[in-house]
Amino acid sequence: MAKFNLFSEESNKSPLARFWRKFKSNHPALVGLWIFIAFAILAAAAPLIAPYGVNQQHSDALLIPPSWHEMGDVRFILGTDDLGRDILSRLMNGATYTFGLSVIAALITTIIGVLIGTFAGISRGMRSSFLNHLLDITLSIPSLLLAIIIIAILGPGLINTVWAIILALLPQFIHSVRNLIVTELNKDYITAFKLDGASNWHILSRGIFPNIYEHIVVIFTMALSTAILDISALGFLKLGAQPPTTEWGAILAENLGLIYLAPWTVGLPGVLLFLAVLSTNLVGDGLRQVLKARKAD
Repeated sequence: MAKFNLFSEESNKSPLARFWRKFKSNHPALVGLWIFIAFAILAAAAPLIAPYGVNQQHSDALLIPPSWHEMGDVRFILGTDDLGRDILSRLMNGATYTFGLSVIAALITTIIGVLIGTFAGISRGMRSSFLNHLLDITLSIPSLLLAIIIIAILGPGLINTVWAIILALLPQFIHSVRNLIVTELNKDYITAFKLDGASNWHILSRGIFPNIYEHIVVIFTMALSTAILDISALGFLKLGAQPPTTEWGAILAENLGLIYLAPWTVGLPGVLLFLAVLSTNLVGDGLRQVLKARKAD
């Protein structure tokens, strides 16, 4: 009886509660989620909580190492750069550009990708053939290379970088959503919908999307991870954010000449990039495992 009651209690939980229970049992994914949330809060609140202005110079504190170093200064927890600017403030502000803009780019890509991917999935004939061939061509080009090509057309700059990343991520997103739609359209419950005379909109809203939205969330995390890497890579190549913008890739490029003299000016933004990508991948991997477990059930 106890087992029956336990089973009944579990079955009465909402799908979201069951999803969260399975997700939090994956400890690396849970750690990744907390890091992800910390970056999101930092990206939103950085201008309010940064101790100094991002371009405020302290002429008496050039290349001060982090405060835990014997030559550090408690005023500058992560040290200063060659212009006396506080690295902590610059990195906190850089989260707004690198992480925040990547989230925006991934969200826009998700919206556009779902719309076009859905259209591609339900299309037949010449329209479907044209979209498939176009996707095949664009998918053969790595996203970063495609972003560089778009930047070469639009010109360097932070806004153009965001658009370049959106356009570079779209083909893979459209392809993934299209495959999900096509897979669902071949299932028996869709045939039942059609026999009942349901419209395409009813089939999509009541049948397909409730069964694929979790997969779309996983695709979003993958797109976000790629966006973080691409926006930083373009900044590092000086094709994206331009100095003195505090985007992490641009900070890396700006301080690359100081790697031996002041390694913290390069190592710290590199660590943040690593953590941002790692946390996103951990969350995405956790989501994939939950979906795989649900599919097995």
